[in-house]
Amino acid sequence: MIRLLIVDDEWMVRAMLRTIMEAYDDIDIVGEAGNGDEAVRQSHALRPDVVLMDIRMPRADGLTATAALSRFAVPPKVVVLTTFDLDEYVQTALRHGAVGFLLKDATADQMAAAVRSAAAGDAMLSPQVTRKLLHRFAEPVSPRREAAVRQLRVLTDKEREVLVAVGEGLTNSDIGRRLHLSEATVKSHVSRLLAKLQLTNRVQAAILAYHAGLVS
Repeated sequence: MIRLLIVDDEWMVRAMLRTIMEAYDDIDIVGEAGNGDEAVRQSHALRPDVVLMDIRMPRADGLTATAALSRFAVPPKVVVLTTFDLDEYVQTALRHGAVGFLLKDATADQMAAAVRSAAAGDAMLSPQVTRKLLHRFAEPVSPRREAAVRQLRVLTDKEREVLVAVGEGLTNSDIGRRLHLSEATVKSHVSRLLAKLQLTNRVQAAILAYHAGLVS
């Protein structure tokens, strides 16, 4: 069971998120918080596995709270949820330790998938956010293309297919459906390609795929 803390300054949003998440049998909502300070206190007390974190909140925003949570001895995984698809928020949230980033217009299944991916130790960005992140923060393709293509030569054909899907922001379950693989097999492919490429997370893999011209 995944222990989830919901953080948003609007009680109606919290109620909506609770209703959505309670529909999934493998997710247990252990608490709610209305600002970043409260999120940190609740996380100390409740020890959630995953925190679904709003960004713009009074007293302490979601980015500040995410940074504080990353300093826990055993930090919860943070999935940032916002209406603001501004690139600087993505970069700052990832730098502070967030492992997922979703817009509030995501579907219920996308939200649940992000929570599950975070709990499993996988980073997840929505496809919309992935595209914006690549185009804003990746260096121009041409100077890096040849080096990136060379770097990818260590991958098998199947690992390259998985990398393309990661670059498009797909979850492991989505990749499995596309490539007709089990989710466990996809996770194994992702772990191997990250190790081969000497990368630490899916975001770095997505940027490398972009540099190599595998995604646009």
